[in-house]
Amino acid sequence: MNSAMPLSISHLPAGAPWWIFAVVVLALVLHIGGGSVGILSGYAAVFVRKGERLHRASGKVFVVAMLIMGAVAASLAVWIHQPSNIAGGILAFYLVATAWMTVRRKPGSVGRFEYGSLIAILCVAFAFVIWGVQATVNGGELDGYRAPFYYTFAVVAALFATLDFRVIRRGGISGTQRIARHLWRMCFALFFAAASFFLGQQKVMPAFMHGSPLLFVPAFAPLVLMIYWLFRIRFATAFRKLAVAT
Repeated sequence: MNSAMPLSISHLPAGAPWWIFAVVVLALVLHIGGGSVGILSGYAAVFVRKGERLHRASGKVFVVAMLIMGAVAASLAVWIHQPSNIAGGILAFYLVATAWMTVRRKPGSVGRFEYGSLIAILCVAFAFVIWGVQATVNGGELDGYRAPFYYTFAVVAALFATLDFRVIRRGGISGTQRIARHLWRMCFALFFAAASFFLGQQKVMPAFMHGSPLLFVPAFAPLVLMIYWLFRIRFATAFRKLAVAT
């Protein structure tokens, strides 16, 4: 039988061992369930007032759900030989893990985690560049994605790596910068999950929703909310400094 993990039970060959079915079902439940719970809890976390009990609770659920989703997505991609989805799963895992560690780490300090995450995201950026080159050489497409897709994610991953390097070079961050780093990384992770579902999985939605421009609203809402909260944090800090000065 094919050693690749099928995308669904229907892809399994006849006579496959029962444990293969069990692994497929468990992986799909964890992947779909983790993504669904992550999207719902993520929206809850960005809509409610920051620092309150509901925000902390929904944030913890979001972290756990997204870490599970990212890990399972990367594992499934290995089994079904989809290298781009391996990097995508790692990228989602990386964003949530670094966002969580930003508020767990003592302000103004760094450790092995920050060095490890920098190496991981550099590897992801390099992988996307390689796949972009392969797509270009192979007629502009690889694994169902066009070359610009790979180059875009390579640039995004490189940007994340640059920001990580700056934090390490400074010996850590604190105050408003620490909150902002946590916020935008959580929102980017939510954006990736929401866009993947609302724009990339329309086949599981009712037929009348296929291709609907309304699906762009929940897909891009995390980025809009990210900008709103970042501006609010910046202006609130500036206002407090002005009040103290006067």
